[in-house]
Amino acid sequence: MAWMILFLAGILEIGWAIGLKYTEGFTRLMPTVLTGASMVASVVLLGIAVRTLPLGTAYAVWTGIGTVGTVILGIVLFAEPATAVRIGCIALIIAGIAGLKLTA
Repeated sequence: MAWMILFLAGILEIGWAIGLKYTEGFTRLMPTVLTGASMVASVVLLGIAVRTLPLGTAYAVWTGIGTVGTVILGIVLFAEPATAVRIGCIALIIAGIAGLKLTA
């Protein structure tokens, strides 16, 4: 169950990272409220997950999910470059997340 909670925390991290773009410097109320709520929920769920999971592993997986998801959505939503090097780096992060999951 802790892994599912951690996964949800990572998804919420993606949500707040992408949400920052839509807040336009925290000048738009609804995106700002949703981004803030996603931030709080993400950290709370991470805190719940680390009750059972090793802190270093959980934190690395949480940030890895957030990083990979944010880069992918940046490519899809904001036309950020999808170069071979960026895709390769995403693959390395995914490999690291999988390795940490397998060894925890």
